[in-house]
Amino acid sequence: MTISFEMTLDGVFDQMEHWFDVDDPDLVRHSDELVFGADAVLLGRRSYEFFREYWPAQTDHRGFAAHYNALPKYVASTTLTGPLDWNATLIQGDVAETVRGLRDRYRSIISHGYGRLAAELVDAGLVDEIHAGIHPFLVGNAEDRLRTPHPVGLRLLDVRSFDSGIIAARYAPA
Repeated sequence: MTISFEMTLDGVFDQMEHWFDVDDPDLVRHSDELVFGADAVLLGRRSYEFFREYWPAQTDHRGFAAHYNALPKYVASTTLTGPLDWNATLIQGDVAETVRGLRDRYRSIISHGYGRLAAELVDAGLVDEIHAGIHPFLVGNAEDRLRTPHPVGLRLLDVRSFDSGIIAARYAPA
């Protein structure tokens, strides 16, 4: 299972419309490799609601949107009720146990964002890799920041830099 998220240098996740650069072709290829390699998506409620509003209306020449929209999605939420739309299934019951079962069913699961769900998955030992896109921008006053209930040691697997100044770092739990 891979967790992937984008953030500014100071750890901010929100306000992406102000700092996310989509005009770097190498970065786009890097993102494509990650998503085209996935055969399922795991999302928390906030990510699901945001992506559900955005992605179904998107098209592109690369087939990224079509692929992402077609992927089976699993949503961890205690406030949503099913059935869900956008090829999504609500996880009911123990999230960690459900994800263990999904890992047996799917070769590659990707989860976007680093909120409570990601922290829970890391804590349960269910995460193989964490991909962090670090953007050369400082916000300083945003609400969302990387959080975890306790320190988590990581080891660097790979790092790439792009012409846009974005750094893509791949980590594994230590």
